[in-house]
Amino acid sequence: MTVSVALFTSDLRLHDNPSLHAAIGSVDEVVPLFVNDSRIRAAGFATPNRTAFLADCLNGLDSGLRERGGRLVVRSGDVVEAVCRVAAQADAREVHVAAGISGYADRREERLRDALESDGRRLLVHDAVVTAVPPGDITPAGSDHFAVFTPYFRRWSQQHLRSVLRAPRVVRVPDGIGSEAPPAREKVSGVSDGLAAGGEEEGRRQWAAWQRTGLAAYEERHDDLPGDATSKLSPHLHFGTLSPVELVHRAVGSGGPGAEAFVRQLCWRDFHHQVLAARPAAATDDYRSQHDSWRSGAAAERDTEAWREGRTGYPVVDAAMRQLKHEGWMHNRGRLLTASFLAKTLYVDWRVGARHFLQLLVDGDVANNQLNWQWVAGTGTDSRPNRVFNPVTQGKRYDPDGAYVRRWVPELQGIKGAAVHEPWKLRAADRGGDDYPEPLLELSEGLARFKRARGRD
Repeated sequence: MTVSVALFTSDLRLHDNPSLHAAIGSVDEVVPLFVNDSRIRAAGFATPNRTAFLADCLNGLDSGLRERGGRLVVRSGDVVEAVCRVAAQADAREVHVAAGISGYADRREERLRDALESDGRRLLVHDAVVTAVPPGDITPAGSDHFAVFTPYFRRWSQQHLRSVLRAPRVVRVPDGIGSEAPPAREKVSGVSDGLAAGGEEEGRRQWAAWQRTGLAAYEERHDDLPGDATSKLSPHLHFGTLSPVELVHRAVGSGGPGAEAFVRQLCWRDFHHQVLAARPAAATDDYRSQHDSWRSGAAAERDTEAWREGRTGYPVVDAAMRQLKHEGWMHNRGRLLTASFLAKTLYVDWRVGARHFLQLLVDGDVANNQLNWQWVAGTGTDSRPNRVFNPVTQGKRYDPDGAYVRRWVPELQGIKGAAVHEPWKLRAADRGGDDYPEPLLELSEGLARFKRARGRD
């Protein structure tokens, strides 16, 4: 009997999984393997929200495999040692894995290849699993990646994507390969109260429902804060319970401006991944330095803590930060506004905000989180690095009746209409009392400080 190992990383699905498809197709039996990587835990990336969502994903993957006659093998520890141990126990000649994006994924792949080859085994790496178009497949003349989105999108749209692969009908797993029990969500402490459920079945159900009811209007409503009309599929893309290739195919098949706008967002995801793949240091270092001297000290920390807690005195910023704390997720327009407020209005280092987001976001993805923060901070790929989002005008534009603010900031529930975005203009009695804080600073003050810092006076 010939055996291979299918190592799951950021592709926790049975449908449209090239790594699993290739692993099953080349042998008699396969070991579907997931390793709770001790290095990822040590780096602090295994936060409560992502750990709980991961537990859903792994239990769902195990259930799907069992329906097909197989099971998921779970191990913990150093990923290279665990994979080599399982491969030796199963006498597997090949290990299949999805190509990663980050510097850590590159190092993991290199270590795996060296260790397996020294034992007479092969590592086979598969592209177009984590992204729709593999990083590096599209490059401009004279560079290894695109630094501007529009020309990248133009080229990306012309790419021929691989076909969508069916889920396997049967999965045969060799006997005698021991496994830990998949982790249980209920055993994870510190999880956001409103955290969504994870897993491939849930992701596919969510996509099917949104495709029917939300996709057509996506272009018009994707910035609608109270309407909550985005797909909310980012956690499933992050953990790979949904395939970006399949989503592009199915969205294009639906047609219309809503589908086009959604596909453009999927391209943004690929764009950030190709930037990080080419410049791994952008996870922590400015992609394009503006030579900022970010604020620090007691006053900056006080302001940052108010931002974390959703008590800046700017209602749409506070509403978004409270949504993040409750759901482990935030509307994309909210992400732009809260990031701009911290980095440009408060002039606090974008890395401080990015770390807080990664602590809570269930879709906390190094490529998208760090590079979106850099885009907003003006140290990334934005062609207008000094743009500042005004939270009052943005709140009135994207939450015109104040419903989003009132949903997340109960202190302001008594204020009707757009007045909720400027509660400091109302008497305490009209705004429901003094529970809501005054603004940390005047927006004009923050803008002037930012312009001075960037030499834009």
